[in-house]
Amino acid sequence: MTKVTLNGTTLAESSETVEIENNQYFPPSSVNTSLFSDSETHTVCPWKGTASYYNATVDGKTVEDIAWYYPQASEKAKSIKGYVAFYKNKVQFE
Repeated sequence: MTKVTLNGTTLAESSETVEIENNQYFPPSSVNTSLFSDSETHTVCPWKGTASYYNATVDGKTVEDIAWYYPQASEKAKSIKGYVAFYKNKVQFE
């Protein structure tokens, strides 16, 4: 089971993550989206497609661009479409 927390609050927890390029992608159903808000940030990966980002707010403090996902993943990355990955320097992994 892989768990991601921010200041002790669980953001995601799953035993069904997908590892790609040293990042754990969490199934959408395992992510506590009530803590998230959409970011205006978008980036493009040559083989995965365009990533969208989330901000997370815990205890009144917002961390911007804490996580990303591919809402329209490319054919090569369809296994992680909608899955959420987190920046290791912004969260804690357990």
